[in-house]
Amino acid sequence: MTYTASYLAVAVFFLLGLALPVVALTAGRFLRPDKPSAEKSISYESGVDPTGDSWVQFNVRYYLFALLFVVFDVETVFLYPWAVVYDALRADMGLFVLGEMLFFVFFLVIGLAYAWKKKVLEWT
Repeated sequence: MTYTASYLAVAVFFLLGLALPVVALTAGRFLRPDKPSAEKSISYESGVDPTGDSWVQFNVRYYLFALLFVVFDVETVFLYPWAVVYDALRADMGLFVLGEMLFFVFFLVIGLAYAWKKKVLEWT
């Protein structure tokens, strides 16, 4: 396969990735019924009529917990493939591969210790 053919295949997939959602959404716009009403424009709260103000202020700790979850979830995404090919990498590069991953985990532990020190992980 030549470079031009490779770029052509990527371009085709890119264009299909853009075109298919656009075509589906446009077709849906023309095929769906459009009967607006005042009842349809109110917010939906599990079949119960909404009461009170729609502005609700969440505790910032929810966002901090979510951010910490994402950080450690991404860590797992990086650790799993490394662990799968660790034996092959160790045969090629020796213990350098283990040192690199320990370096990576060390920085994550520093971040966790910082969050713990700042009492981000306490819920009270």
